[in-house]
Amino acid sequence: MISSNEILYRLFAAALFGAAIGFERERKQWSTAGLRTHMMVCVGACLIMMVSAFGFSDILTRDKVVLDPSRVAAQVVSGIGFIGAGAIVLLKQTQMIKGLTTAAGLWTVAAIGLAAGGGMYYAAGMTTLIALAILWALKPIERRLTPKATQKYLRFTIASSQGIGGLMGNLILNRQIAEAQSKVNDSKEETSVHIVFNNPEESDFADMIAELQINKEIKEISWGDVFLSESSRK
Repeated sequence: MISSNEILYRLFAAALFGAAIGFERERKQWSTAGLRTHMMVCVGACLIMMVSAFGFSDILTRDKVVLDPSRVAAQVVSGIGFIGAGAIVLLKQTQMIKGLTTAAGLWTVAAIGLAAGGGMYYAAGMTTLIALAILWALKPIERRLTPKATQKYLRFTIASSQGIGGLMGNLILNRQIAEAQSKVNDSKEETSVHIVFNNPEESDFADMIAELQINKEIKEISWGDVFLSESSRK
C-alpha cells in the first residue's frame, strides 16, 4: 500500500511537470489548452495510475481474486483522444488544420502523469524536458532547415457586390493563377472577399495588391503569408 506522503509527492510532481509544458503552450497563446488544462490532465492521469496500481489492494487480499493493475491506467491512453480531438480545429478560410501539436502535447502530458503516478519520477522528468525541447527549442531550427510550401492570403472589402466577378477575373483569371481558393461573403452593406494563393509569384501578388489599392470601391484590404509548416498548426 502506498503512503499518504508518497501520494502527495506523485500528485505534486505530476502537477509540476504538466505546468511546465502547459506554460510553454500558453505563453504565446498558441492554443486553447494552456497551463491549467495540461496540469489537470497530468494530475488526473497520475491519480488514475495510482488507483489502478494500489486502489484494489484490499480486494487482492482475498482468495482466488486476480486483477490486472494496468487495465484502468490503459484507458487513459485511449480516453485522452477525446480531449485531443477537441483541440484540433479546421480553419475553413485557409483549409488548414490547427491544434495537432496541442493534441499531441496533451497525449504526452497524460503519459507523463501515468509515469509520475507509477513513481517513475526520472522518466517523467526527462520526458518533460524532451517535450519542452521539441515544443520550444526545435521551433526555430525547424523553420530554418525544413521550410515548407508557403501560401499567401489576400482579404479585401468592397462597397458593392456589383462587378465583383470582373474584379476577381482581373485578379486571378487574367494572370492565369490556377492554385487559388476564394470565399465571398455578401451582405447588404458590403462584400468581403478572402483569397488564398498557393505559391504565387511575388510580382503577381504585388500587382494584385496595387490594383486593389487604387480601386475606389475597396474599403479595406489586408494580406500576408500562411506558412504550411508544423509550427503553424499549433
